[in-house]
Amino acid sequence: MLNRIIKYFLENRLITMLLLVLIVVWGLSTVPVDAIPDIGENQQIVATEWMGRSPKDMQEQVTYPLTTSLLGIPGVKTIRSTSMFGMSFIYIIFDDNVEFYWSRSRILEKLNSLPAGTLPTGVQPSLGPDATALGQIYWYTLEGRNPETGKPTGGWDPDELRTIQDFYAKYSISSAEGVSEVASIGGFIKEYQVDINPDAMRAFNVSIMDVMSAVQKSNLDIGAETVEINKAEYLVRGLGYIKNVSDLEEAVITVRNGVPVKIKDVAFVNLGPATRRGGLDKEGVEAVGGVVVARYGSNPMQVIENVKTKIKEMEAGLPQKTLAAQYDRKF
Repeated sequence: MLNRIIKYFLENRLITMLLLVLIVVWGLSTVPVDAIPDIGENQQIVATEWMGRSPKDMQEQVTYPLTTSLLGIPGVKTIRSTSMFGMSFIYIIFDDNVEFYWSRSRILEKLNSLPAGTLPTGVQPSLGPDATALGQIYWYTLEGRNPETGKPTGGWDPDELRTIQDFYAKYSISSAEGVSEVASIGGFIKEYQVDINPDAMRAFNVSIMDVMSAVQKSNLDIGAETVEINKAEYLVRGLGYIKNVSDLEEAVITVRNGVPVKIKDVAFVNLGPATRRGGLDKEGVEAVGGVVVARYGSNPMQVIENVKTKIKEMEAGLPQKTLAAQYDRKF
């Protein structure tokens, strides 16, 4: 049988060449194209955050209990872990024949069934994205550009760019086919900052926990059932979300001798940047952007094309700013 097949192709060279070309074209169109092929192990990552804790506390109270619990998952070959200040990372290596998403489901089942008291109160481990260590396929930055010349211009603060990245660009690009995660980098995350005055707190006899409780309770919407008027029901709500600095300053901490003690009486409230451990530099200038991570098993070249298409689609919705020189600045 084999000899007849070989003889047929030797005698019909035209058919052989056409079949060879067809196989080559089919292979080029279906084989994923990757600059750095992923030859790593079958690995999943479990990350746990417990801010303010030392590496020793993380190792003893988070990393060790989680590692011993995850050892019983079927197909696990080995487990490696790293404990650092406020963070714990556990790398679970599975056998090569274990399906990628099956292993993720087993890990989630184990994390959801941990006995009470295994981890400290408020600590919640999370499973990493469905990608590999070589999944970073695309980096981008947000820049203000002159629409007439197309050259980069100023006028955009790092906190403004980071806000656009976190609440618009990130979600738009995440919807591209094959994208597992978009990680933001650079800029400053805007937050409300309350700087307490110890002398004022002592004078009003309030503690830090009182101030913290007042801040938490001042940023809530409250539901209050319904009210019937003229045979119609109206929903009653207490609108309490903070919209500006003055809303937080007027929050009441306690009452002393019939006089309310407000946050502004014992602290200074302002908008400021959150503490960060790094930044993004582009040609020596502070920049804001993101890192696109491809999903496991996807074609990196195709995912890059999908990201570029999504970026073109969202360009029309990016904000614009007119500077003092009356030049229209946009992304």
